[in-house]
Amino acid sequence: MKNMDGTNNKSRRKFIKNASMASGAMILPSLGGHGMVNVFNEKKLKIALVGCGGRGTGAANQALEADDHVQLVAMADLFEDQLNSSYGHLYDKYKDTGKINVKDKHKFVGFEGFKEAIDLADVVILTTPPGFRPYHFAYAIENDKHVFMEKPVATDAPGIRKVFETAKLADQKKLNVVVGLQRHYQENYIKVNSLIKGGDLGKILSGQVYWNSSGVWVRQRQPGQSELEYQMRNWYYFNWVCGDHILEQHIHNIDIANWFIGEYPVSAQGMGGRMVRKGPDHGEIFDHHFVEFTYPSGAVIASQCRHQPNTMYRVGEAFQLTNGRVDTHDAGVAKIYNLDGEEIQSIGNSKGHNPYQQEHNELFASIRNNTVINDAYNGAKSTMTAIMGRMATYSGKVIGWDEALASDLQLMPEELSWDSPTPTSPDENGNYPVPVPGQTKVL
Repeated sequence: MKNMDGTNNKSRRKFIKNASMASGAMILPSLGGHGMVNVFNEKKLKIALVGCGGRGTGAANQALEADDHVQLVAMADLFEDQLNSSYGHLYDKYKDTGKINVKDKHKFVGFEGFKEAIDLADVVILTTPPGFRPYHFAYAIENDKHVFMEKPVATDAPGIRKVFETAKLADQKKLNVVVGLQRHYQENYIKVNSLIKGGDLGKILSGQVYWNSSGVWVRQRQPGQSELEYQMRNWYYFNWVCGDHILEQHIHNIDIANWFIGEYPVSAQGMGGRMVRKGPDHGEIFDHHFVEFTYPSGAVIASQCRHQPNTMYRVGEAFQLTNGRVDTHDAGVAKIYNLDGEEIQSIGNSKGHNPYQQEHNELFASIRNNTVINDAYNGAKSTMTAIMGRMATYSGKVIGWDEALASDLQLMPEELSWDSPTPTSPDENGNYPVPVPGQTKVL
């Protein structure tokens, strides 16, 4: 008996069996945070946290949970209040474990403090706003440190090229680098990728990736703040240090398209703007982007991200393949459908599985086992994909990969002090220049 897709029931049963076997046989990383990672080496690994905001505090907590023989010894941040808040949270949780040993003289405040913190550590957590990442990463690798760094890894093409250069040095030194694109460490995404690479689902022809939400925090200007302090406190809304939300958040979904397809796009074109989030406290970034990414294989991915309250929420991905359809979601199950739209398989995560924790578990296990993980190349390429998307929406033009990567337009200064001018400045009404398609220079 033939189905609508031209296959018979026997071949359909074979497809289901093969898909189930592929996901069931997938060997997932299983090294836990206690005991197993210490089989080969019980040296106490010293950790430095550079960037003490919410994500940095969370990453430090995950690093401390990942291994029995670690100790936080240094912290660095631009702002003393933020550093102290982070320290307080971590100290309260770990004060009876011996895992917190940050002396007052090893709490570093200011633009150069990252160097002193890194110098004291074996493993460095880089969780400042992303504009700083290429330079902090380079210093860490040049000084022989293993690294966990959050995504994205830069805000401009010069920064990406520096990350590539540093990634090669990490290879030469056999240093571990894990990047916080945690879906690569999440069970349901790993299983779906295995199914796609196994060939049962066929070739990805097209897809849609989403980060549509109501938006994030806003930090209003306070009396007495300099312009630079204000922009650093409210960093999400300034491209030189954040890169826009297509880069800072939507990179997760764009990265999944790159991973599942197994390629990086050759071009991008799109549109975007500001319709809701457009006051002085919202800096210079858009509140919506739509991009078409075209890949060497011919696949086209429609990418959309939006920060507008009271609109459709969706964070996830969908892909159309020659033999079916895949829907993925980081907070739920992945679903596989055949060409008739029938659900073939539902793929979830193990109870208690936490990809944010898993990436740290694997980092410390790799250090202990004298193996090497280097996520920096993919981290840089997926960051560049999102930057290319931003270039397309800001300019209204078709942007090619090679020209985007070769761009010398540098948004992030390599060095800053509290006396430095800001890369962007408000007008007399407090408003910042906003990109205008057809006019804004992006290359």
